[in-house]
Amino acid sequence: MNKREAILQAALELFAERGFHGTAVPLIAEKARVGAGTIYRHFKDKENLVNELYRHWKTRLFEHVSEGLSAEIPVRSLFHEVWVRWIGFAQEHPQALLFLEAHHHSPYLDDGSKALSERIHSAFLEMMALGCREQVFKALPAQLLMTFISGVVSQLVKDSWAGRFDIELSPETITQAEEMCWQALRR
Repeated sequence: MNKREAILQAALELFAERGFHGTAVPLIAEKARVGAGTIYRHFKDKENLVNELYRHWKTRLFEHVSEGLSAEIPVRSLFHEVWVRWIGFAQEHPQALLFLEAHHHSPYLDDGSKALSERIHSAFLEMMALGCREQVFKALPAQLLMTFISGVVSQLVKDSWAGRFDIELSPETITQAEEMCWQALRR
């Protein structure tokens, strides 16, 4: 791993665990096993570092969830694919999901990060709107439906990581949670 990658990995772990304000640049440098000056050779400042990290993981999440999907497939199949891929990403990259959640509405995100987030959010929102237009989902605002689903996914994965489940986050549990959400959304 090169120094830049080591810095990004250390920053991801620390920002996910301690948040932006609880993570000092020297702490990132120590975890990355580089000098603090090395961080400033790769990133203008801590805000630049968090924004690059945010854009990287937001893009990876979107690509993981949306690759090859089309609005041409039935809404139920589309919902299933998005659900399984989103949970899969979270299980594969738990720190990234925690990081993205913790920093999603942060004031230090720059215009590029905000624009990327808005483009991705709009794409997911369109899936909810499609379900509403086709009268598959309840006649509720697409944003409300999206908020409900993203909240369930996030909390399900966070509870699993924290050991709050008496059961394992198994394929069966994931399927049961998906079905509960589907039943909550559909007409």
